[in-house]
Amino acid sequence: MRQYKLFLHIYSGLCLVLLASCGSNDFADLNAFILNIKAQPKVAIESLPEPKVVEPFVFNPEGLRDPFKPLVQIEQNELAEVFPTGGIQPDITRRKEDLEAFSLEVLKMVGTLSMKSTLWGLVKADDGTIHRVQVGNYMGKNFGKIISINIDKIELMEIVPDRPGTWREQQTSLRLIE
Repeated sequence: MRQYKLFLHIYSGLCLVLLASCGSNDFADLNAFILNIKAQPKVAIESLPEPKVVEPFVFNPEGLRDPFKPLVQIEQNELAEVFPTGGIQPDITRRKEDLEAFSLEVLKMVGTLSMKSTLWGLVKADDGTIHRVQVGNYMGKNFGKIISINIDKIELMEIVPDRPGTWREQQTSLRLIE
């Protein structure tokens, strides 16, 4: 142990001597570079271009949509005004799900997934994303609610406008693409 400590002291002293000898006070190349830069002729600095004058714009919001209200709420309020009668009606106050932004024509069933005795449907949207759906989820533009999922198809119940002021239910399905 004592020899080890002696070795460490000698080794650290040798390292300090080597590091001290690495230093140099030779700045000749740096001084030559500075003299070279100072010897170059001075160049006039170009003046900044004049700023463009922008005329003020007065915003008049009369007759325009309020940008702080969501578009979905406006569409839902318009639907409520167009179809005010009783009977079968879609729930326009319900928050829309992701797949309700696509029409059924662009949605494709690409498979199923079974987890904990629940069968999930796999639906590919036209933007390339694959969504996992189950019974009770909504998809399509016509308030389509999933009523059953089978190995080869997803069955939906849509609520579509029938005559002005009335709605009707329409059953449709999304078949598995092979």
